[in-house]
Amino acid sequence: MGKKIILPPPFKIKSIEPIRLISHEARKHAIQEAWFNTFELQSEDVFIDLLTDSGTSAMSDNQWAGMMLGDEAYAGSKNFTHLKEVIAEVYGFPYTVPTHQGRGAEHIMSKALIGKGDWIPNNLYFTTRRAHQELAGGVWHDVSVAQAIDPRNSSLFKGNIDTKKLLALILKAKKEGVKIPYISMEACVNMAGGQPFSIKNLQSVRAISKKYNIPLYIDATRLVENAYFIQQREKGYRCTSVKKIVRKICSFADGVTVSAKKDALVNIGGFIALRDKKVFQKMRELVVIWEGLHTYGGLAGRDLEAMARGIQEMTDDDYIAHRVGQVEALGERLEKSGVPIVTPVGGHAVFLDAKRFVPHIPQKAFPAQALAAAIYAESGVRSMERGIVSGQHGDEPYDGLELVRLTIPRRVYTREHLDYVADSIIALYKKRRAIRGLKMIYAPQTLRFFQARFKEIL
Repeated sequence: MGKKIILPPPFKIKSIEPIRLISHEARKHAIQEAWFNTFELQSEDVFIDLLTDSGTSAMSDNQWAGMMLGDEAYAGSKNFTHLKEVIAEVYGFPYTVPTHQGRGAEHIMSKALIGKGDWIPNNLYFTTRRAHQELAGGVWHDVSVAQAIDPRNSSLFKGNIDTKKLLALILKAKKEGVKIPYISMEACVNMAGGQPFSIKNLQSVRAISKKYNIPLYIDATRLVENAYFIQQREKGYRCTSVKKIVRKICSFADGVTVSAKKDALVNIGGFIALRDKKVFQKMRELVVIWEGLHTYGGLAGRDLEAMARGIQEMTDDDYIAHRVGQVEALGERLEKSGVPIVTPVGGHAVFLDAKRFVPHIPQKAFPAQALAAAIYAESGVRSMERGIVSGQHGDEPYDGLELVRLTIPRRVYTREHLDYVADSIIALYKKRRAIRGLKMIYAPQTLRFFQARFKEIL
């Protein structure tokens, strides 16, 4: 077999932003000043920023042009009308509630649907989605497949819901008189390593939701990547466009919440899209209280227009193949060099398995947090922890995945950037025994990973 041909990006660069690599000593000082929390680093001290793909995409000339057509009317902006039309076309939902970002959508949905003591089944969780469910009085329940928390498992759809677990939870709730307001299903499950669900599994979950009259809401923040994996991995979809698969997925759901800062290629924005008019009216009332008027949801008209155009661009098959291909190429380089990662490689990030990368650091010493800090000090590359700091809520025991996420922004970095990332991490892996554990000295009660502070254990 010949060498695999790697296609270049299906776009050319029109504008650039300078970046610089500060010295090793300066990086060590910077991570200490940030209390070993990469969220607290100053952006100007970061060389390659793989902290998140949220709001970090490069917008197209078409999106920038659209921003000049922003209708900044307080009510009835033409840009909102355009956004509604695009969402109806791409996602297939007649009603749209705009929000300032995905977090706002999660908040509105939780406020509208969840009562105190309600149970909400999820395929693992996303941190802010779970936080909003619990702040609304709900009880989060995991109904993910067992493979989701096994970083070495090669199953192609580790984002699936375990239908036996789901059924057992529903029957238990009925017996105990507990309400399940909706089933929550995340596309490309972040905490499992960006792992997708299959159409077959989605159909089974939908059949259960209909049988027991429980709505199904999808966190569609990374739905396009999930659709691409279905196209590439699930039998019968190789010749189906990503755009058609997105629409098919949504046909099984009662609604979606979306952080447009990911798939939709914008720096700010989100929305809820749904079918039920009564639920829509309730959410539309709440958005006025928490976000802004129901025709702007905390966004300027220019932001609404950029979002509409980004949604049209995001399902282009050539673009999404290159986007996921970048992530896969980085994962393959690391894996071939012996660096332990979550497999299969996810759609938006490569996840390092910190338990195997730094096995000398016990979980109580926060191995993923320590590894993320060490990567920055070694290379100037900013990543983020996805382990006990992100995963633990309060004092409950935790022995789940301990990961570091290398998140690839869309249309931002070149192959040379990611080769540097790979070279740096491979070099660090060879001297991994020098990485020290951490002690947590401060943490807020909710979503502690954003602001927690640590000291190095000497």
